[in-house]
Amino acid sequence: MARLRYVKDESEKGPARPSGSKIRHRVQSIRAFYETEPEIARALLPRPLEPADSPEVFVQFANVAMHLSDDRIVEIGAATVGVACSYEDRFGYYVIAMPMEGEFVVIGGREKYGEPKKIAATEFSLDGNHINAKVTRHGVTFLELDGEVGEPSGSPRQFTEYFYCYKALPAAVPEDSDNGGFDGEVLLTLLTWERDYFSVKRIDGGRIILRESSYDPLIDVPVKRLLRMELAEGSSRTSGKVLCSVPGEWLRPFLVQRYDEPQEGIDIPLGSERGT
Repeated sequence: MARLRYVKDESEKGPARPSGSKIRHRVQSIRAFYETEPEIARALLPRPLEPADSPEVFVQFANVAMHLSDDRIVEIGAATVGVACSYEDRFGYYVIAMPMEGEFVVIGGREKYGEPKKIAATEFSLDGNHINAKVTRHGVTFLELDGEVGEPSGSPRQFTEYFYCYKALPAAVPEDSDNGGFDGEVLLTLLTWERDYFSVKRIDGGRIILRESSYDPLIDVPVKRLLRMELAEGSSRTSGKVLCSVPGEWLRPFLVQRYDEPQEGIDIPLGSERGT
């Protein structure tokens, strides 16, 4: 008898998770929040997402141990960058970048939830109180977080954060597509991350360093003011679901962010440059 492992035996009772199930991760995270230009924050959001009251950007670098089953743990370095927004009065962050280590986690998140994940090289160091994290792609360290770990910033925290993504398939023959260049529906998805941190410490002298990269142009979302930075340790449970279908035209201009296709971009008039 021959064995073919390109096909799954559906009769086997393996450890596969049902769709939408929650995965618990052990995490050590640098979390940062900063204000950018309000016009840029608005321009980053596809419909039907609405801008938040403040042009806030969430940046996280995490060392993650993913508990996929009782006997399978995958350890990765991962970053997430999101822009504050809301959908039907639920506050969250629209994810514009998710660079991380590992083909497995990149493919799974992109195909299941539409997360804009890309394979990257990551570095994390904690030398005494000095903490530093870097994300590098195509030879460019385009994102770096740096600072000094300070005092605890409160008691252990339990809370839930929400993130928005879009799940879509570019059309095989774009000119024949009847949905804005996509095959099938374009779906707005919601990621739910339940945090359970046993330790949260302030990071003093925090810096978010963005460097020029045509493949990962986070430098186009400038840091006007760092709101806070912290080191959080504990666990996180993640899950996701589809919220609704949206017209393909709403997503089409934004899809370039998940592929390595350098763009000229668009011009955004800034109120700060007019002195208003």
